[in-house]
Amino acid sequence: MVTRIPAPRKAAPGHSTSPLRTLRDQGPEVARKAAQALPPAARKAATVVQKNVRRAATGMLGLSGERMSKVDTAWLRMDSHSNLMMINGVWTLSPGITWEALCERVQQRLLQYPRFRQRVVEDAAGATWVEDKNFDIAAHVLREKLPHRKGQSMQRALQDRVGELAMQPLDTRRPLWQMHLIEDFVGDDGAKGSALIVRIHHCIADGIALISVTMSLVDGGSEPPKRKPRADKDGATAEDWIADALIKPFTGLTVKALDLAGDSAAKSLQMLGDPEKAMQHGLSGTADMARVAYQLVSDAAALALMPDDSPTRLKGQPGSAKRVAWCPPIPLEEVKAIGKALNCSINDVLLSCVAGAIGGYLRSQGDDPTGQEIRAMIPVNLRPMEEAWKLGNRFGLVPLVLPIGVANPIERVYEVRKRMNALKGSTQPILAFAMLAVAGLMIKPAQDALLNLFGRKTTAVMTNVPGPKEQLTLCGSRVTQCMFWVPQSGDIGLGVSILSYGGGVQFGVITDTTLCPEPQQIIDAFAPEFDQLSLLTLMLPWGE
Repeated sequence: MVTRIPAPRKAAPGHSTSPLRTLRDQGPEVARKAAQALPPAARKAATVVQKNVRRAATGMLGLSGERMSKVDTAWLRMDSHSNLMMINGVWTLSPGITWEALCERVQQRLLQYPRFRQRVVEDAAGATWVEDKNFDIAAHVLREKLPHRKGQSMQRALQDRVGELAMQPLDTRRPLWQMHLIEDFVGDDGAKGSALIVRIHHCIADGIALISVTMSLVDGGSEPPKRKPRADKDGATAEDWIADALIKPFTGLTVKALDLAGDSAAKSLQMLGDPEKAMQHGLSGTADMARVAYQLVSDAAALALMPDDSPTRLKGQPGSAKRVAWCPPIPLEEVKAIGKALNCSINDVLLSCVAGAIGGYLRSQGDDPTGQEIRAMIPVNLRPMEEAWKLGNRFGLVPLVLPIGVANPIERVYEVRKRMNALKGSTQPILAFAMLAVAGLMIKPAQDALLNLFGRKTTAVMTNVPGPKEQLTLCGSRVTQCMFWVPQSGDIGLGVSILSYGGGVQFGVITDTTLCPEPQQIIDAFAPEFDQLSLLTLMLPWGE
């Protein structure tokens, strides 16, 4: 028996029919009639498909909430047994603050961002942000006592607690964030105060966006700007998503930040979002586009053909436990002075010290890192800073090979500078962003296979986030230190964070305990590396 499936109705005069509207109106009915012609077992399977079609169509059309972007969906699905996709942070405050004061501030400021009131509902096609009607602030702002052993400092106990929480999943029935307040905390400097541990799932926002959240939460902070809703949500198409997710982030200030192959390449990327302007430019624009296209193809090949890292003890199969560590701030002015003397950027100086600290740690474990290199994936911001309040993830990734085997600090900083300069004309951040977007469209096994490309070739994830230049206050108390740790994906077991704040620069590490049981040993090697580089810089010959 052949079941006739009715042809789609023609649109009434003056009305357009989008593919998504057709899916919403006719998809479930078509699935139901087709299922009636099937055997019982197949009919049951068809019923499941019908239900998924209805849920997916409803989600895509935004009828039950706001659809999660494909890049954010990729981060949502990236959790694994060894790595949870959470950004973990710590603030220390002096004097201490109370739980009641913190709850009041969170309600006043943080909850103005819809993402912090919304839970995530997954379906066959992705995920949707849905308002949590049973939102309970006591489930998100937690008061706890810091357990610590006799003879153990509260600083070390705080580090241990952050490591524990880094492997505790957030409750998926609620918005994906939590704060843990230790009201009575005494740091290594003896100052009494409080400590605040913050956990936010990466699907909510990246590190740059969360700086914007931070600035709204502190004393004197402002509320986020109000979003302008899309004029026609029902008419949204795949082309709309491509424009929003892949073209707009590369225009304006973002294109300038990418620093591609000169002004002509930047104009070419801008023309991708304005075909009419591209036609007006004629052959010149076409040639520039061809040049950018060649760069894209070359960088895609470079990503796919990346060689394996050196086989150090920091690379392998991670377990299911984490540990974190961080160092006291280093004066930012000293870092700038070294960079100016050596004609290097601040990043060159800091990354060189990171490479030296990792090499020094390996030597302390009896390994010889001479001639060895490790690859670190470094996030690159792909949006104007004034749009960071919109949250979400808008960054690409570039692979930087760190020369951990170069012992001479001056030689190492110049080697880092050379490698950073080689990345400046790269479109790899764009490709990595697009790869994450594509991964968000896939089922989890396919997504894991795609994203393991990074994990197999990478030892560390490293990020450098510019924090506030002035010291902040929260509920009347001074934020004495702030630090955060980036999540690692796949089998990557090392995360390195550099954060500038209040005139200082801090270096933090999160490690898998199977691969690196004591990250404090890496941290302890960072300051000596910086001091050695500073001393050698002073000893260089100076001009008259």
